[in-house]
Amino acid sequence: MIRSGIGDHVLVFENGGVTIERDGEVLYFNRRPMYAFIKTTMAVTEFFDKAYEEIEESGEGKVRAGGVLETPNGSRLRFEDVYTTDEKGINIARTLSVLTKGTEDLGFASKISFVLADAETIRDYLCFAPANWYRDNEYARPYVVGFDPECEYNWRKETALTLPLFAAQSKKSGETIMFSRAKADVTLPGRRMYHFTQAIDREYTTASIGLSKPEARTINYLYYGFPVRKDTGAVRDGVSIDYVYPATDGQVGDRQQVYNVDYMMKTKTLNRVLHPMEEGFADKYEVRVDLGSFDDFYPMMRWAWRSVYGRLRDKLFDVDQDLQYRNNINAMKLLCRDYGDGAWGVPFSAFLPDMDVDSISFQFGFVGQQPGIGYQLMDYGLREDDSEAFEKGQHIIEFWVKNGACGNGAPNGCYSPIIKDFEPYPIWLRMSADGLENILDAYVLTRKKTEEHPDWLAFCEKAARFFIGLQNGDGSFYRAYNADGTMRMDSRANTISIVRFFVQLYLVTGNEEYKTAAVRAGEWSYDNVYKHMEYRGSTCDNTDVMDNESGIYAMFGFLALYDLTGEDKWLEALLGAADYTETWTYSWTFPVYCNVPYSPLGKRSISGQSPVVIGMGGGDMYMAACAYIYYRIYVITGDEHYRDYAEFIHNNTRNANDVYGEFEYAVQGLSWEGGGFADQVLNTLHHWLPWVTYVELDPASRLFNTFGAYDIAGCEKMPAEERKARNRIYDDYAVFK
Repeated sequence: MIRSGIGDHVLVFENGGVTIERDGEVLYFNRRPMYAFIKTTMAVTEFFDKAYEEIEESGEGKVRAGGVLETPNGSRLRFEDVYTTDEKGINIARTLSVLTKGTEDLGFASKISFVLADAETIRDYLCFAPANWYRDNEYARPYVVGFDPECEYNWRKETALTLPLFAAQSKKSGETIMFSRAKADVTLPGRRMYHFTQAIDREYTTASIGLSKPEARTINYLYYGFPVRKDTGAVRDGVSIDYVYPATDGQVGDRQQVYNVDYMMKTKTLNRVLHPMEEGFADKYEVRVDLGSFDDFYPMMRWAWRSVYGRLRDKLFDVDQDLQYRNNINAMKLLCRDYGDGAWGVPFSAFLPDMDVDSISFQFGFVGQQPGIGYQLMDYGLREDDSEAFEKGQHIIEFWVKNGACGNGAPNGCYSPIIKDFEPYPIWLRMSADGLENILDAYVLTRKKTEEHPDWLAFCEKAARFFIGLQNGDGSFYRAYNADGTMRMDSRANTISIVRFFVQLYLVTGNEEYKTAAVRAGEWSYDNVYKHMEYRGSTCDNTDVMDNESGIYAMFGFLALYDLTGEDKWLEALLGAADYTETWTYSWTFPVYCNVPYSPLGKRSISGQSPVVIGMGGGDMYMAACAYIYYRIYVITGDEHYRDYAEFIHNNTRNANDVYGEFEYAVQGLSWEGGGFADQVLNTLHHWLPWVTYVELDPASRLFNTFGAYDIAGCEKMPAEERKARNRIYDDYAVFK
């Protein structure tokens, strides 16, 4: 027996197996650590495992273990595993070499794993895989890994994870084990493909991480989703946390709901990559295993994320933020025009690099952000004495104030200059809040300059009364309404999105009714959105599932309530939402094949991009919207991590921008709207939408207005006490001359 200490835990090697114990109790174990997947000439993947044949201490907290595993077809694989322990966890470095190739074996993969001793099903553990799995994944789509507890395999490839980690927390004890990739050293695969079922690729270096509880039978899905199964004689010990190299993605649950095809069975997928079974070929990979114990999911998630973020965070992209801010302002000045009858705005979408306009439609918020762009142009115009910017921005605000409200005060969603009318559209709570906040900010901005626009304030108050009339008895609001105020979508998870508007309208008017509505909505959101981690439904063009923007809007709402009241509960909820939302940012990097020569991501890092909804992979640069708010959280808490993260997203989201004109976009500084890259192949329409520019303008201008610089490093030059005083933004929000 060999024992090695890991803080409060002990790593034990005995009888060819390995266990992790605490206070004499076995928490995790693996009796047969040498485990291989073998692709045969029948185009099925089988699996075999075996105990270590030799184990020896080698000094400096290292234990070497290994042996030879032979397949029924005569292939011989040599395992050499080195375990290195420290106070927090274990580093496992594996070398797996092909000694002999059996004639019927084509490819191989392997896994490092530990059985969770107290688990009978995957639902005995709360899981965290950033942007893919939170708690029980109850707010995910049915075909996202972890949603269906009946799946035997619940693995996700690392390139779909915003950091390559998977943490599992026991519901019984709080004991937590986390697997993560040791280094950010993924390389480009040899195959340029989006999907695969059983590909052999010698250059593929991505792994997958997750949970499994397989039967002692192989599983391979044929074209129609039919599962071919074969007994192997392997013994299964229970639910395990696994690191599979190279990656197997899946099982992914029922996809009939996607394709609406009836194959007489619940169709699933299990996509594998294997390395070639060639004599002399060897795999080398490293896994980090961290251990902890937590009484709630939030602190576990925060610990897991920060542990890996500190180790694998990508370097900062060097951005001239002053230049990029002015790039965006100049772009909006160029694109903003009168589309007839006083309908001022910017196009809805255009293809890059030529800025080939694809659609003209004005959206009140969300991806259109017309009033938001109007406010930003006005703010810049006043600050920089640019009359063109100010007047164009004011025209946008005036168009919406004069034309944007239904008779009952509800703001319309989309206006078409082509038909000179509003398009049929739900009254989305989140979208309404976007436009209303910016019109109110424009009112405050001009009133502080002694220019009164009572009709702008009246527009906001009429909309506020409309929504207050719809507020449910428990303080919640529905996700969307019909124009007549009837419920359109019964989910209430978006309630928090309108809170900041109510708070700021209260500050402007002094009307307690608005404050009451904000606090009631906040109380409901504290108990449901924050406590239940129900961050879902803020992306108006997606189903009501978990997403990053719901976390962002929870931050906006809870911070507004904290700014207003100073109550600790709102700060608690704010930090919970902030820690959740942060996990949606690709903070590491890996190479992506790009056949579009003018895409910045063809030459730059994908870090800073963020998936839109859970389980998606790839994404966009929406996290740019949060640089200001994370910096404000840093000033409130003094937590240096929030400052680091604020700077990271402020800079690295610009990886997708033509900041310096080197990609020859027709309009310098613009960015793509988003796309897929989890398969390491860039898949995008490569088009621009207004929100892309808005979410860069908004935090940059607010950083400058509050802390005196467009970049985080510049903000840091302001004395700490002055930063704290300036961070009390509501002290002078509605102070008029």
